[in-house]
Amino acid sequence: MSHWLGVDLGNARVGLAMSDPELTFAHPEGNIVVRGDYFQALYEACDFIEDHDIDHVVVGYPLLLDGTEGKSARKARRWAKALEKHIDSRGLATTVELLDERMTTVSAHRQLSEAGLSMRSHRPNVDQQSAVVLLQAALDAASRTKTASVGLED
Repeated sequence: MSHWLGVDLGNARVGLAMSDPELTFAHPEGNIVVRGDYFQALYEACDFIEDHDIDHVVVGYPLLLDGTEGKSARKARRWAKALEKHIDSRGLATTVELLDERMTTVSAHRQLSEAGLSMRSHRPNVDQQSAVVLLQAALDAASRTKTASVGLED
C-alpha cells in the first residue's frame, strides 16, 4: 500500500498530512512540537515514515514571493537533505521532494475559517492544515501527470 506524507515546517510545530492509499486525498495527521528548531522533528518524522510505510515525502519549500530562495527556504532544503540521510540510514525506500509552498498558510487559514474555527483556534491547526494543502497540491499534480501520460503508449 502506498502513502505520501506532507510536511510543513513551522517554528513551533511541524505539521503532518498523509494521503489515502489511492493517493487521491490528503488528511491532517497532527503536529510535532519543536519549540523553535524544527530539526528536532527529524527523528519523529522518520519514525512516522517507517510506521506508516510512507513512499514519498513532500516538504514545504518557502520560496520568497519573487521565486528566489531566502533563509527559510535554505533551512527547509537542509532539513529535507537531513531527512533523506536519516531515511537512508534506516534502509527505507522513501523519496523526498521539496515543493513550493507559497500561499499554503494563507489557504490553510481560509479553509480553517470556512470550517467555522475561530482565529484563536487556528494556531494549533494551521501547520497540519498547511501540510494538507501542500500534499494535496502534490497529489493533484501527480494525478494530472499520470492522466496526461495515459494514451501515449501503443
